[in-house]
This record gives sequence, C-alpha cells and structure tokens, in this order.
Amino acid sequence: MGIKLHRKEQMLTITESAKKKILELMEAEGQSGIGVRVVVTGGGPGSFRYGLGFMAEKDKGADDTVIDADGFKVYVDAESAPKLQGATVDFIEGVNQSGFKIDNPNSGWKDPIAAAVQRVIDARINPGVAAHGGYVTLLDVKDGIAYITFGGGCHGCGMADMTLKQGVAVEIQKAVPEIHQVLDTTDHAGGTNPYYKGSHSGAPPWSDEQIDPFKDY
Repeated sequence: MGIKLHRKEQMLTITESAKKKILELMEAEGQSGIGVRVVVTGGGPGSFRYGLGFMAEKDKGADDTVIDADGFKVYVDAESAPKLQGATVDFIEGVNQSGFKIDNPNSGWKDPIAAAVQRVIDARINPGVAAHGGYVTLLDVKDGIAYITFGGGCHGCGMADMTLKQGVAVEIQKAVPEIHQVLDTTDHAGGTNPYYKGSHSGAPPWSDEQIDPFKDY
C-alpha cells in the first residue's frame, strides 16, 4: 500500500515541548537518519499503553503513517494509527511529574456509558486534580455504578472522600445521567484497592506503566 506522509494535517500532533526533548535525546544518541516510532502496546479497559522509541528510517513498515515533525519523522504502524487519531504527544516538566504524555481523545471502552464517564474524567476532572499532583482512574462501570480510584497527590489524602462527594461524583452524574452512584475503591490509608477487584485500566498518562519511552521498537 505504500507509506502515507502526513504534514500539518497529521493525525498525531507533537508539541513544541516534545519536539525539543526528542531532538535533545536524538543528539545524545549521536545517530543520523533516525526517527521516532509511536505505538500502542496494549492497555486495559478505557486506556491504552504506549511505546516511544527511536528507529532507523530503513526499518519503517510499508503501511506506516509517516508524520513530518519538522526535524525528524514520526512513524505510526497501521494497527496503532486509528487508536492515535487526533492524539497529542507532549513533554511535561513539573514538581510532581515529568516525562512524555499522550493526550488521546479515543477511548478504549466499548461500553458507551463507560466511554462517556471516561470523557468526563479526562476533560473535566483530571485537569483540575492534576494541579494537586493527583489523578482519577475509572476502573469499571456496572449496573449504573462507576468504580474509580484516586492516585498521585490524592493518595493518602484525608480530604479525598470530601473531594469525591463534592466534586467528582457530582460532575460524573451531572454529565452522565445513567450513573446513579460513584464509588471510590481506593484504600487511602494503605494505597490498595481492597473493595473492588476488576480489570486494571492503566495508570496516569505520564507513568512508566502507561507510556514506555524510548526503547527499541
């Protein structure tokens, strides 16, 4: 089928911060003619896991989507491409978290209600919680109940229950009327999830569990 080259209208956006960091890493590698492979390596319900790695141009696949990132090329394999449509690769540096982050509008949830809850968490809840170094993860949706966990700065926080009742639950139920209850499954004293044993949906976008940066692909 041949290589598909995308430029300004690319399906995957690389922010200026991410470009700068990638170019720094490329310079440190001391190799010429290398690009960046972005791949979906797996994931759980509602989330994807990603891999970023350097690759030689000669190793590109026949069905790869090739993105001109102004200084280097980004390669996305055919299987990952639809899952990354409209996504953004960013590099963040902060007191609480530093690293590559992929913001992806595509949901791994097949259930439309769960997908709707995930959108609320991604668009309305986590941006605010992230200001405190925390994040909320959706574990599952069953029988009108959304099972969530708090992590990061929310972990061990005595105010987490109040935050849930006053903010997160209200926001989810207001946006998704099919949800009649939101349950926090996190044990804030011990950092475990003893009340709900379900499918693990992944970690926050900047964690090593979610994005595996710059290994060979």
